[in-house]
Amino acid sequence: MKNFKLTAALSFLLLQACSKSSPSPNNNLSSSNQITQFSFLQANNNIPVSSNGTINGLAIQIFLPPGTEKTGLKASFTNSAGTTVTVNGEEQTSGVTAEDFTNPVTYTVKAQNGTTENYTVTLITDIAGIDNAVSGFMTNYSIPGLSIAITYNENLVYVKSYGYAITETNQPVTNQNLFRIASLSKQITSIAIMKLMDQGRILPSDTVFGPRGILDTLYGTQPYGPFITDITVYELLHHTEGGWPNDATDPMFTNPTMTAAQLISWTLDNRPLSNVPGTTYAYSNFGYCILGRVIEKITGMPYAQAVDSLVLQSCGVTDMTIAGNLLSNRLPNEVEYYAQSGDGSPYDFNITRMDSHGGWLASATDLARILVRVDGFSNKQDILSTAAIDTMTTPSMANPEYACGWSVNSVNNWWHQGSLPGTATEQARTVSQGKFNFVILTNTRSLNSSFSGDLDNLFWNGLASTPAWPAYDLF
Repeated sequence: MKNFKLTAALSFLLLQACSKSSPSPNNNLSSSNQITQFSFLQANNNIPVSSNGTINGLAIQIFLPPGTEKTGLKASFTNSAGTTVTVNGEEQTSGVTAEDFTNPVTYTVKAQNGTTENYTVTLITDIAGIDNAVSGFMTNYSIPGLSIAITYNENLVYVKSYGYAITETNQPVTNQNLFRIASLSKQITSIAIMKLMDQGRILPSDTVFGPRGILDTLYGTQPYGPFITDITVYELLHHTEGGWPNDATDPMFTNPTMTAAQLISWTLDNRPLSNVPGTTYAYSNFGYCILGRVIEKITGMPYAQAVDSLVLQSCGVTDMTIAGNLLSNRLPNEVEYYAQSGDGSPYDFNITRMDSHGGWLASATDLARILVRVDGFSNKQDILSTAAIDTMTTPSMANPEYACGWSVNSVNNWWHQGSLPGTATEQARTVSQGKFNFVILTNTRSLNSSFSGDLDNLFWNGLASTPAWPAYDLF
């Protein structure tokens, strides 16, 4: 009996020892089955830009630019050590295996211990909120073609073109197409003036006409009429020079065969000021025509060449130029312009003479390049000093909602619209819902009273329905 008990005890101890030295097969194997990083690399995929995905639980969202081919993309990813990653049972190698991302793709990560997690990868190339807003706007107002560029934190995150540059041949608008930008030209002129201020070559208080003025007595007949010699650069920039408003008497839409110099002389002799300079706001195309000649006088260059030297080169812009007047003057990469009912012909104006107030051609991307270099944000170095930017965006006492070529508001948004027969445009720098800039260019305009407000709301409506934006930079 004693031997039996001893034998049983020894057997029990032996069994315990064996159980401790021989664990179940998976007890020491890792259960980690995560994807911690997911991207598409430009070098691996021949795509416009590399892009990193956002991982939220088991959902991975990743952006690529509109027009990117979604098939045959090679994802780069980081997964837990010792795991295998498969899609539809096919093992995936980071940066090597190609997949079709037209629809969401499920990545299965299998841990060493056999447990799995399924990650759903969604590739976004077209931002629905913006596209839907654009589509509705174009339909409502019969817009043939439109181009939009959006920056976020000074990165170009969305640029896309819609519709037709030339309707007769169904030629689509591309991101490289040039549009007449109309009064967005005023901001270009203002930036150039601010650059001259930074260089110490001009002051806002400098007078323009008369023996002590920048332009001396180069234009018009002496003696000048009342208050002409009192007009300053500051007042021209703010549209407070005292006359020449944008109405039926606007000098810029008279005497179409005259040069800018001839027109300035004619206007000084024939269109006296209505108010003392500095006291009254009246939007003036002619005032910005004069500023173009101020730039020429100070730099000794033609206006467009001076702006190129002062502004465009520093912003990396090479395609902007002054528009021609006629359809036959259309540049190879320029859209055509289409009048709507009740509007004048787009080709009945001396657009070239409008150079400094309404004559520039640009793409949406190039205007965005300029915006991010003058917006006062910190991600990209501005070409203007902080003092110059403050001057440019400070309104006058006569109109607290208009600064030097920019409409402004209390939340420090800056913007401007442009309008000519066949052209409607807007550009803006915003902070009210994030550090966004946007540019919208079209090749028609509507005379409907709600048109300009809806043009502005196009971006804001799209923004309201877009919760996430790319982090890459398409510049």
